[in-house]
Amino acid sequence: MEKKRIRMTVAYDGTNYHGWQVQDNGITIESELNRCLTELLKEPIQVIGASRTDSGVHALGNVAVFDTLSRMPAGKIAYALNQRLPEDIRIQKSEEVPGDWHPRYCESRKTYEYRIYRGEFPQPVKRLYSYFTYHPLDVGRMREAAAYLEGEHDFRSFCQTGAQVRSTVRTLYALWVEEQGQDLVIRVCGNGFLYNMVRIIAGTLMEVGQGKREPESMRDILEAADRAAAGPTAPAHGLTLVRYEFL
Repeated sequence: MEKKRIRMTVAYDGTNYHGWQVQDNGITIESELNRCLTELLKEPIQVIGASRTDSGVHALGNVAVFDTLSRMPAGKIAYALNQRLPEDIRIQKSEEVPGDWHPRYCESRKTYEYRIYRGEFPQPVKRLYSYFTYHPLDVGRMREAAAYLEGEHDFRSFCQTGAQVRSTVRTLYALWVEEQGQDLVIRVCGNGFLYNMVRIIAGTLMEVGQGKREPESMRDILEAADRAAAGPTAPAHGLTLVRYEFL
């Protein structure tokens, strides 16, 4: 019997997990998928994720693949697996793809959102999915700063120190700063992201919005190619992987 490769679109609330990738020190999204798929399909399953989100980060549409000998129709796996998964992880779609299809080796676009809540006081129902700040933020300044980051650049200054990557050059197709009532949403679409890149961009843009940096300082930060030149890493719970698009 030949194996077939299944691609899944995975949504999750990352609050209770130590990120995506299997770790020795806690439960992860990947470990739960492996456990439940192994139970469901009665064979050892190891999923491969497209994006290894950090502890506390959420996703509406991460992507994972796995190989199986099971005769269960690909489209039915989502329904069966959702009966076994914890309620904060849900498969949105399952489908068969060619056996050599790999999510990390395909040309793709990823979209992340970082959500900031700007109320007078924290809002309990938003506490797990947005970062609360009482500091006034100048949205115009933030948009001006964001424009410097669009396009292809060396984003080394926006990468957490110690990350092992061949290149720190990435392309941002768009970087929006949108007001949605008391929420401020930083939406980033690019061909790939470095470790903590979106959270460092968000932290730096917030400093611009608070008047601690000038918008044009973004140009200097890029040229510095030094993590110390950029702002703080914004907390994980405000970040959501919204969408993957394979080109």
